[in-house]
Amino acid sequence: MKRILDVVIPVYNEGDNILTAFDLLAKKVKYPFRVIVVYDFDGDTTVKPVRAYIKSRKNKLNVVLHKNSIGRGALNAIKSGLAFAEAEFIVVTMADLSDPPEVINDMIKIAQSEKADVVCGSRYMKGGSQKGGPFLKRTLSRLAGISLWYVTSLPTHDVTNSFKLYRRSFIRKVTIESTGGFELGMEIVIKAWRWGYKVVEVPTSWKDRAAGKSNFKLWKWLPSYLHWYFFALFGGSKKTK
Repeated sequence: MKRILDVVIPVYNEGDNILTAFDLLAKKVKYPFRVIVVYDFDGDTTVKPVRAYIKSRKNKLNVVLHKNSIGRGALNAIKSGLAFAEAEFIVVTMADLSDPPEVINDMIKIAQSEKADVVCGSRYMKGGSQKGGPFLKRTLSRLAGISLWYVTSLPTHDVTNSFKLYRRSFIRKVTIESTGGFELGMEIVIKAWRWGYKVVEVPTSWKDRAAGKSNFKLWKWLPSYLHWYFFALFGGSKKTK
């Protein structure tokens, strides 16, 4: 079957997690797909096991290593992965096992049936859940998502979640302005909604990482999240695509 999905995984020293993530993706995702592992530097602990996996006869996935040449950090790794991806659908997920890979099947199914351009994994809609993680981060994320859903009718309860599916024909039209980190997912979904593209959501369950250290920098990135929050509220009249 023709590959319809590229799974972009930005990494930073995820050597303890990456092969388990591959195993879960192989078991849970039912559509033909490729994994794009985006790394910043050759000494990243993720690189060695991924290279060994690619060379192994026992590998079960189509995996490629893609070196981020835009600039270090989560934001640029995701941008680089999105630009490199070629499939009809692109999913951004993490190597820390926080996002359930089986939800990717639901994302593709609803993207196809509803002709959606963005599918958001939602922890805060009916059927979604969140376990663990810093209390303040959880609270601010939930507050942002629920308030925008109520006040602006943004069609997702969870605008800050990075676990999203993008239709490639849409993402090629987006100029990413974010300069911080994971807030680019928030920027993209708000722009899609304002430009008249189809945005939908599916429930997902998030749990705190099992190994390694989170690279989420709340206080550093908070001003960038607030920028896009206020853009959703006051960014002018909605455009049409």
